[in-house]
Amino acid sequence: MSESQPKWPRVSGDWLQSPALAKVFAALADGGAEARVVGGAVRNALIHRPVKEIDIATTARPEEVMRLAERAGLAAHPTGIDHGTITVVAGKQPFEVTTLRRDVETDGRHAVVTFTTSWEEDASRRDFTINALYCKLDGTLYDYASGIDDLRKRRVRFIGDAHARIREDYLRVLRFFRFSAEYGNGQLDATGLAAAIALKDGLALLSAERVRAEIMKLFAAPGAVDVVNAMHKAGILQLVIRTRLEPDRFARLAAIEGMLGEPPDALTRLAALAVNNPEDATFLANELRLSNAEAARIAAASAGDAGIDPASPEADARIALYKLGPENFSRAARLAWTRSGAPANDAHWRARTLLPDRWKAPVMPFSGSDVLALGLAPGPKVGKVLAAFERWWMQNNFSNDAERQSSVLKELAFAALN
Repeated sequence: MSESQPKWPRVSGDWLQSPALAKVFAALADGGAEARVVGGAVRNALIHRPVKEIDIATTARPEEVMRLAERAGLAAHPTGIDHGTITVVAGKQPFEVTTLRRDVETDGRHAVVTFTTSWEEDASRRDFTINALYCKLDGTLYDYASGIDDLRKRRVRFIGDAHARIREDYLRVLRFFRFSAEYGNGQLDATGLAAAIALKDGLALLSAERVRAEIMKLFAAPGAVDVVNAMHKAGILQLVIRTRLEPDRFARLAAIEGMLGEPPDALTRLAALAVNNPEDATFLANELRLSNAEAARIAAASAGDAGIDPASPEADARIALYKLGPENFSRAARLAWTRSGAPANDAHWRARTLLPDRWKAPVMPFSGSDVLALGLAPGPKVGKVLAAFERWWMQNNFSNDAERQSSVLKELAFAALN
């Protein structure tokens, strides 16, 4: 490991000129501390990808970071003080500021750390070479683990001994695959893959929340198809998604998304890969701690609807779209297309999937108050009348004839009164 050399590029980008970032650096410098941006922001800037979060490493101890930030009029929150992390807020933008550290003890999930002033020690405890990149506010780059070379070659490699890095935190098994899907060249690092396979049983120690976060990011990554196949072949994917897996369906959905010009949808990809029946959807929602909204979306997409199949009349598809809503209809259609085995350039499936782009479902013209106005007392009959009207309305292609609508509602209400 060595300090900056002239052959290394400088880091650049508008984000480095941010007044908020400058305030945090100035606050630390006023206390005699050194600071550098570290990790993802540096890596992404070098390959011209968006910089979303900016993490800062510093020689200042956590308590000193808080003191210096507050002295400069910045908010400081001890969000991870035991591990040296303080969240400093400047200009409404949060920055995670972490003291340089080295691991003292690890158990595969958590680490006990001690603080240091050595940038090399801090770099050596990180996971991948491409994440151990630092830069000053002026763009001066520091690479302690040949990360620049790996970044240029689109190679994801553990720092030092891959087995040791994984034993420090078994989540790194999944991170190895996720980063390979995001930044790799399609060829998994052989040493990292061998270590991940050897230590895959350690995944059982991880919380469902941590697993879910990595898996969903992986599924949306550019190289997800090849990496999912590799994980399945290695017997690793089966340890974290415990239903019958269909990698070929995952690949077909990715191809369909590409043909439609749509971004990857991790939730639909999960359904394509791992949902074979409604019970699977419920099981995965619990296993992966999906939010209620995510669980509802995956269940709706997986349930299927006859109207989604392009062999059915478009009138049936409109009813399905009305019931599901445009987002769930599109997700269900892509999933049904995937399961059908039809190619990604199938014109009929494409037209059916894109129905929400050319037809907007109308709003139900009546509510309970309209039924009450016809003389029905509040109670279950009101809902039954509305449901009966809605069925008629859908079956009549969502008739917009106001006079006919009113007539049908009156007939239904009259029948319920007698």
